[in-house]
Amino acid sequence: MKIYLYTLIPIILLSAIFLIPQDTLGATRSLSFGLSGSDIIVLQNKLIAAGYLAEGKNTGYFGTLTAAAVQKFQCAQKIICGGSASQGYGVYGPKTQAAIALAANFPKNPATLKNASLTPAATGLFEISGWIPYWRSATGTEDVLPHLSKLTSVMPFGYTVKSNGTLADTAKLSKEPWTSFIAAAKAAKVRVIPSIMWGDGDHIHQILSDTKKRIALEDEIANIVKQNGFDGIDIDFEAKKRETINYFSTFLKGLYARMGNKWVYCTIEARMPLEDRFSPGANIPADATDYANDYVEINKYCDRVELMAYDQGTINVRLNAARKAPYAPVADPGWVENMVNLVAQTIDRNKLIIGIPTYGYEYTVTPLPDSGFRYKVLWPFNPRYALDIAAKLGITPTRTSANELGFTYDPKLIEPPPEGSDSTLTQQATIPQTSVAQNSGSEVKTGGPFNYMTWSDARAIADKVELARRLGVRGVAVFKFDGGQDPLMWEVLK
Repeated sequence: MKIYLYTLIPIILLSAIFLIPQDTLGATRSLSFGLSGSDIIVLQNKLIAAGYLAEGKNTGYFGTLTAAAVQKFQCAQKIICGGSASQGYGVYGPKTQAAIALAANFPKNPATLKNASLTPAATGLFEISGWIPYWRSATGTEDVLPHLSKLTSVMPFGYTVKSNGTLADTAKLSKEPWTSFIAAAKAAKVRVIPSIMWGDGDHIHQILSDTKKRIALEDEIANIVKQNGFDGIDIDFEAKKRETINYFSTFLKGLYARMGNKWVYCTIEARMPLEDRFSPGANIPADATDYANDYVEINKYCDRVELMAYDQGTINVRLNAARKAPYAPVADPGWVENMVNLVAQTIDRNKLIIGIPTYGYEYTVTPLPDSGFRYKVLWPFNPRYALDIAAKLGITPTRTSANELGFTYDPKLIEPPPEGSDSTLTQQATIPQTSVAQNSGSEVKTGGPFNYMTWSDARAIADKVELARRLGVRGVAVFKFDGGQDPLMWEVLK
């Protein structure tokens, strides 16, 4: 999820769910010969869709034909291919449930890098874009103006959606400093693509599932773009529910039709492959691929697809086990690469943009008695905050294992920033408030808690630019341009 960084606001705690390997599955019952019910029909429909059961055999009764279809599927997926029902052969149990859920999504919405086939590499000019947050519009526009020649597009951050489904001009784009900035961008032939931010999953579903309100929103967005002479719009609808997936696709289709020759950008949450989300041998829940974004439909109706490749934290199980503590990066290049290769199986790489962070996070890290480390997010920050603390304590920041810049320190040696300070920034993010990670060891020789800072500096940004070129995608988009990032960033954006 894209973080929203504000100033002069008290620090709030995060609330999010940290997805970790699970050895137990949900409440879905195992299905076997002789059973009846609506869940049998659901299974039979999946088997029909996958080509293992003939059309019209969705009777709701688990008979010999259904058992044979399940056995055939199990053999094809190398789950089990012989034996008795007591051994699971012909039984729709947890492993088979998870496998058929994945099969239903692949290749439409692939969940793994196994046997991946990517869309063709991008051709044409490499694009560099970025978001300017409305809460730092003065410093953001001032920061970008001298560098417009480097950019393909700028995304003022932007509009929001009210609970009734109508737009609010949160950034006040018809006023200064935006009016002068937008005129300068147009003169430099840089696309102006305002973002519409919406992070309320309940209201998103409520509005998009109501045909009349959805169409009204499509009309309003298209009219605002045309009336203001914008080059397009950036749709940044986050925290959507699984049941919203088709309504969101319908919304994009309707908006795309209304926009004519205007650009439709789509900012989407990062999606990790299953091999990064679960430890080897872990049972994968059947709902692990219950996505809220349909990549096939997004590829049809979005001219650019911006992948929010940041806010990694401790969520990558594979990399956690391979890196030494402390390890909770904003964006490890290895994590980014796997996510890009996952989405590039479906999204045209001519459209695909990698989001790059310019900020960092501070954590309290506690070594656990047996093994592992507990990470508690304190706040995100702009680099100057970390550099000031390092200078006060005589610490020289070093490269982390994710090639970000970082350091550890004893929090007792320094006063925390005052409430309402401009040093640290409030956020909404997918990073959990507290999480536990198993690392390969520790680079810190202490048995007690310590503070850890890690942030994306110019070198880390350069890594992502180089990665984007190597992966053959259309370009990169920086979050955020606000004057608070490493000033050397502009030297590596090329």
